[in-house]
Amino acid sequence: KRSVMRIGSSTHFLTQKKWHYNKISSPLLIASSLLFHQLDCVVSSFPFASHHITRPLFVRGGGDNPNDSTFKMSNQEEEFPQGLNGMDIVKDGWFHERGELWKGQAMSLEVKNILAHYRSDYQDILVFESTNHGNVLVLDGVIQVTERDEFSYQEMIAHIPLYAHPNPKKVLVIGGGDGGVLREIAKHESVEEIVICEIDKGVIDVSKKYLPTLAKGYDDPRVTVHVMDGAKFMEENQDSFDVIITDSSDPIGPASVLFETPFYNAMHASLREGGIVCTQGECLWLHVDIIRPLVNSISTKYTQVEYAYTTIPTYPSGQIGFIVASKGEREAGCKVPVRKPSKELQKTMKYYSTELHAAAFVLPAFAKRAIFGDDE
Repeated sequence: KRSVMRIGSSTHFLTQKKWHYNKISSPLLIASSLLFHQLDCVVSSFPFASHHITRPLFVRGGGDNPNDSTFKMSNQEEEFPQGLNGMDIVKDGWFHERGELWKGQAMSLEVKNILAHYRSDYQDILVFESTNHGNVLVLDGVIQVTERDEFSYQEMIAHIPLYAHPNPKKVLVIGGGDGGVLREIAKHESVEEIVICEIDKGVIDVSKKYLPTLAKGYDDPRVTVHVMDGAKFMEENQDSFDVIITDSSDPIGPASVLFETPFYNAMHASLREGGIVCTQGECLWLHVDIIRPLVNSISTKYTQVEYAYTTIPTYPSGQIGFIVASKGEREAGCKVPVRKPSKELQKTMKYYSTELHAAAFVLPAFAKRAIFGDDE
C-alpha cells in the first residue's frame, strides 16, 4: 500500500506493509522541497507499491480546485487500479507515456514547463507545455490531448454521428471534460441542446485554464454541464437524445465501465428512436481483443454497429477508433453522411470532410476480419 504526502518541511514517507516511518535527512529534504515546490507536484508513486490498491488519498483542495495549495484526506476510496503519477514519468526534461494497454512501446514529448499537477478524487491530472505540441493534458500518466493534433479526434468523434443524423437537436456528451467535443457540436445549427456529464470537475477546471481553444466549447449558451456519473444521468433521462458521444479515456480506472455492455445498454435506453451513439473505440493495432467482444455483445441491442477510425500522432500507434451504433434502421448505416458542412464551415475544419467521413469506415483487411469476422 502507499499513501500520498506532499514534499515539504516535515515530509515523511509511509511505505508498504509495515508502514515504515522514515524521516528524510535535512539536506535532501531542503533540496527536495525546493525542487518539488518549483514543479508544484505531488509524490504519489513508489516502485515497491502495489498497482492494484484500495486506500485513502490525500488530494489537493479536495480534488476540485487545481489552484488550491492545501491537501486533505479524500472521503473516497479507490476501487480501481491506480494510474501512474504523471510526474513520475517526466525525466530529464521529457514526458514518457507507457501504458498497460500498449506494453513494449512509449510516446515521448519534450517538456518546456509544468503548468499544473495534482490528484483529483478520481485520477492524477498533469498539464505541461511541450516544446512542439503546445499544452498537453495527461490523466493517470496517459496523454489525452495535445494542442497540436487534438482536432483530428475531436472533429471525427463529433461530426461522424452528427452528420450521419438527419436532424440532431439534443446531444449528450459523456466525459469530454476538456471541452473539445462541445466545441465541434456547437458548429451544428440544428442542435438546440448540448448536455455534458463529466465525473471529474478537475478536468474541466484545468482545461478552462490551460486549454482555452478546446474549453471554448463551454461558452456556447446551449451547453449544460452536469458533474456526475453519466450512467446515472442517462437512467434519469430515457428516450431523450438524438446523439450520444462518449469521449472517454482508456478502459482502466474510472473509465473502465464505459467499455462494458451495461453502459451501452444505458445509452440505448437514453437514445430516441433513430438515434446514434459514437464512443472512443481504442486502437486497431493494439486492442482488437477489446473491440471485437464489445461489438459482438452490443450488436444484439443496436440495429447497426460499425467501426471507424482516425489518425492522431500522439495516441498509441498513431490511431484511434470509434464504435458507432444506431437505434433504428438506416439504409446505409452511418458510413454515408446525410448532411454535409457548408463551404464556410468546412473551411473551419482541419480534419473532417464528407469524403473522409465515408473513408473512415474502410478498415484494413486484418482489422475488418478481427472485429467483424471472416464473413464481412
